[in-house]
Amino acid sequence: MADTSNPFFAPSTLPYQLPPFADIRDEHYLPAFERGFEEHLAEIAGIADSADEPTFENTIAAMERAGGTLERVAHVFFNKSSSDSSDFTNELEEQIAPRLAAHEDAIRLNSALYSRIRAVHDARAEAGLDAESVYLVERIFTEFTLAGAGLEDADKEKLRDYNQRLSTLTTRFEKNLLADTNDLALVFDSAEELDGLSDGELSAAAEAAKERGLDGKFLVTLVLFTGHPYLASLTDRDVRRRIMEASRSRGSRGNEHDNRALVLEITALRAERAALLGFENHAAYVTADETAKTPEAVAAMLGRLAPAAARNARAEAADLQAQIDAAQDAAGEPRFELEAWDWAFYTEKVRSAKYDVDTAALRPYFESERVLRDGVFAAATRVYGITFEERPDLVAYHPDARVFEVSNEDGSPVGLYILDLYTRDSKRGGAWMNPLISQNTLLDQPTVVVNNLNVPKPPAGQPTLLSYDEVNTLFHEFGHALHGLFAQVTYPKFAGTNVFRDFVEFPSQVNEMWMLWPEILENYAVHHVTGERIPQDVIDRLQAASSFNEGFSTSEYLAAALLDQAWHRIGVHDEVTDVAAFEAKALADVGLDNPAVPTRYSSTYFAHTFSGGYDAGYYSYIWSEVLDADTVEWFKENGGLTRANGDRFRERLLGVGGRMDPLAAYRDFRGRDAVIEPLLARRGLN
Repeated sequence: MADTSNPFFAPSTLPYQLPPFADIRDEHYLPAFERGFEEHLAEIAGIADSADEPTFENTIAAMERAGGTLERVAHVFFNKSSSDSSDFTNELEEQIAPRLAAHEDAIRLNSALYSRIRAVHDARAEAGLDAESVYLVERIFTEFTLAGAGLEDADKEKLRDYNQRLSTLTTRFEKNLLADTNDLALVFDSAEELDGLSDGELSAAAEAAKERGLDGKFLVTLVLFTGHPYLASLTDRDVRRRIMEASRSRGSRGNEHDNRALVLEITALRAERAALLGFENHAAYVTADETAKTPEAVAAMLGRLAPAAARNARAEAADLQAQIDAAQDAAGEPRFELEAWDWAFYTEKVRSAKYDVDTAALRPYFESERVLRDGVFAAATRVYGITFEERPDLVAYHPDARVFEVSNEDGSPVGLYILDLYTRDSKRGGAWMNPLISQNTLLDQPTVVVNNLNVPKPPAGQPTLLSYDEVNTLFHEFGHALHGLFAQVTYPKFAGTNVFRDFVEFPSQVNEMWMLWPEILENYAVHHVTGERIPQDVIDRLQAASSFNEGFSTSEYLAAALLDQAWHRIGVHDEVTDVAAFEAKALADVGLDNPAVPTRYSSTYFAHTFSGGYDAGYYSYIWSEVLDADTVEWFKENGGLTRANGDRFRERLLGVGGRMDPLAAYRDFRGRDAVIEPLLARRGLN
């Protein structure tokens, strides 16, 4: 194949170097990976084998310049494999994942390269480098050291085997989960079975069934987490039970998509690798290079929260049981005990009784286009002065994905933002942000970021009405996008969201704040039929109910975070043979084994920790929320939604990317370290 025929062989000439998706075909990926591996290793060899004295420029900066072809194809391919997979992408990912792990090891375990890095590191104080360059040297040296660069050759060979095997297993876990999630979607013959869903939700279910060739039926697809948005509305208790049981059975049905053996093998291999690298367990290995530093620090924080969360969940359960008993008595029907599939349904009834708020009834006010333009975008314009223009002339990777150009108030460019809103069988569950092109001045690269959500798509011509949680998710993921768009760095390594994993959720959580900020909410929450703005008394009640059901939400999250920690505090000599038994004991040990409040992710569908890069790091969400809650207090203390506040937050935090220690950046923004009290108050744990 001639070089000019492969779009990955040179930087794109499109605006912002947007990948030329219209020209990219399946046959381009493997040759681009092949060339990318070859070129990158040749560049690294040139650095490692140089006879010149090691300097920042000929070693560290040279490393940052290397690997352009591989970066271009990898960003596009892995975005495609997660958002629009196919048999082709699945097969290629299974093939590429271990090779990519081997490629990374070939660089990080290169003794000659490590020797040069160490030399630059030892001389960094006298080299006349600026602060960002010094920090780059320190980060690269730390990461190479933790990756095993100093091991003996025999141990390096073991490490390579572990890394390649783990890359294969985690890829297989994700593919199994997607396949089993699709297989377990529930088919219903009539709308009556789905009583309680809105017309829009029923239309989306009918459209989903039609796409699978099931005309006249209704398909309820599963979401990534244990529960389901429809559980709050469905009146048929048996239908709710079927959805919950289908969700909880994913990856554990004894079929070809069963993930239990993978969970055991992944955790055992991670423990062995950690021991090889000198750590007691995988959690210790991971947290050593996070802001938490140790799993003991994580345990202390989560342990402080868990008892209060469990207590609050029990109190909430008592309220729900009382609601159930009253309803059954009024109907003259037998009472029943609260189950997991009842929680969301009766929570809405209690919420309505206590606060006169029915979140399901809010959907008509949350039309997706209005939420996007007059909510998410409008908040960013007010806080940061940026504007958005849709670019239909720029082709994205899927017809549903839309491209927007983002500009500063003075018209200067910020980057491109791509939104891929709708669910499809080819998209993995959940919601996320990906970079396609990451800003840095060393290579003169701009910024292109992608947000993926999984909102059911209605039939053509009908509005997309978002749930309350989906609105929150859109604001959250856009916070990640802003982090990626605003970061201004010299070196690719520090671009966008390339920060410590237990800090990366902080900016996205802060952006959630604007969802219920009165002047933002009233701007986008407009009834899609009547044009009526959401009434002020509804806003007031939403604000009053903002901490409602926090016992449940905190408990289900903490259960998953502590389960993740339990799996990754297994030592090399610990033997685990039963996934369900291990999970049950882990939850019982921390007092979060309430059957009515299942863990947000059970082990066999815990994609974050077994395929998503959050292994021993799912605690990051609440760890970051300490900073988030403290930041919300700062905004409130300083006048709220103002450009001055936004500019400070952008300049001192979002714009920093990874070019300085994130906690130092936080101190620069806040004037002190974060305190936990605002988080405790927000979640009702004080």
